[in-house]
Amino acid sequence: MTEADQRWMGAALALSQRGVGRTAPNPSVGSVIVADGRVIGRGWTQPGGRPHAEAMALVQAGDAARGATAYVTLEPCAHVSPRGPACADALITAGVARVVIAAGDPDPRTNGEGIARLEAAGIAVTTGVRSIEAEAVMAGFFSRLRRGRPHITLKLAVSLDGSVALASGESQWITGPRARAHAHLERARADLILVGRGTLSADNPRLDVRLPGLQDRSPKMAVMSATDSGRDDVRHLLNPAALAAVSDADLVLAEGGAGLAASLIAADLVDRLLLYRAPILIGGRPALSAIGLPDLASAHGRWLPAPILDLGADRLETYLRIR
Repeated sequence: MTEADQRWMGAALALSQRGVGRTAPNPSVGSVIVADGRVIGRGWTQPGGRPHAEAMALVQAGDAARGATAYVTLEPCAHVSPRGPACADALITAGVARVVIAAGDPDPRTNGEGIARLEAAGIAVTTGVRSIEAEAVMAGFFSRLRRGRPHITLKLAVSLDGSVALASGESQWITGPRARAHAHLERARADLILVGRGTLSADNPRLDVRLPGLQDRSPKMAVMSATDSGRDDVRHLLNPAALAAVSDADLVLAEGGAGLAASLIAADLVDRLLLYRAPILIGGRPALSAIGLPDLASAHGRWLPAPILDLGADRLETYLRIR
């Protein structure tokens, strides 16, 4: 692995971000093909999961791919689908000399077979280049394969004292416009947005993306409730366990009140926590109700803080569940 490998894989990772929230159940992969120190092909998984990143990059590279190096954020697939050929086979046919891979594919249809097929064809393979970053981009895909459920992000907008609303229930707006715009960007990167019945009934929220140029990235909507929501455009989930049965969404963004937040945390289903914290004190409704902790010691060692992001007067604190 060279410094150039790190740099070119960074380019592939940047491309992979373009498909996040649009490719489920396929992962959002990025790929660049490099010859003589310049990119001759680039690709990322397209909406709906096809074409794959490698296929898109190979079409751009054309005959120039022969003898080149392909950088891919996920092990090239080894299974043929009615929607397209195996990417490992496509790379072999194109005649690339080397393939650099960020993360292995846990899908049992590939899971090392893609690498083995490339090496059997005489192609040099390097693995593990910026794998942690690649798995973070494809967190929903890896969660689906490893835990049998989507990757779940819980988003809360809170005051300094941890309130999500006034005692009256008023909550618009705790945070300012920059924080709200960032939250809409998070929506654009999700496959499904989830709220509780209380939020749905009280606010009748649109839950769409209102950023210029990204309006078409609004995710599907779901409500968690013991009773039907009465809205045809909203999927109904009875309880947190029902999330495992959601097969068409790998990235779920949960927005809602204390009840939904507590139920997801109590069930240990939250993989990523976003706290948009405003510099105000309101003494209102707390962000969480009881989450079933047996003692204070059980609360420690669960969350890894990520770098803080300033959004105007507000701050975004991100925490990753330690598993």
